Amino acid sequence: MKALIQRVKKASVTIEDELYSEIGAGLLVFLGVTKSDTVENSEKLAQKIANLRIFEDENEKMNFSVKDVAGEILVVSQFTLCGDCQKGTRPSFDDAAHPNIAVELYEDFVKKLQAIDLKVKTGKFRAMMDVALINDGPVTFMVEK
Repeated sequence: MKALIQRVKKASVTIEDELYSEIGAGLLVFLGVTKSDTVENSEKLAQKIANLRIFEDENEKMNFSVKDVAGEILVVSQFTLCGDCQKGTRPSFDDAAHPNIAVELYEDFVKKLQAIDLKVKTGKFRAMMDVALINDGPVTFMVEK
C-alpha cells in the first residue's frame, strides 16, 4: 500500500458538484493499493499513519501525531499512486490491485483507522472526485507498507 499524506488545515471531496465529505485540521491521505497488498499491510499502514509524529509542538518540532492533536483524517482512493513512470511517457498500472480487491483493502484501511478512535471521512471509491485542500506547512510524506 502506498499513502501520500498531507497535513492540512482543511480538506474536502466534491463529486458531481456536490460536497461529499470534508474535514478540518488533520490529514488528507491518498491511498493506492497494489497487487501484493494484504490486510496486514492495511493494519501496519493505519498504525503508522495514526502514530506518525508530523504535527508541531510549542517549539515547532514535529512531536505530535494526528491522535495527539485530535485531528481528522480524509482518506481518498488514488490508484494512480501505483503508476510506474520509469519507462516511456505513459504510466503503467500493472502493479495496481484489481478494483474488487482494492476496494476491500481500502475499506479495511478506513475501518482500522476508525478502530483507533480517529475521526475518519472518505472519498468515494472509483468516483471522479474534486479534492480541495489547504496544506498546512506544507507538510507531505509518502509512506509505503
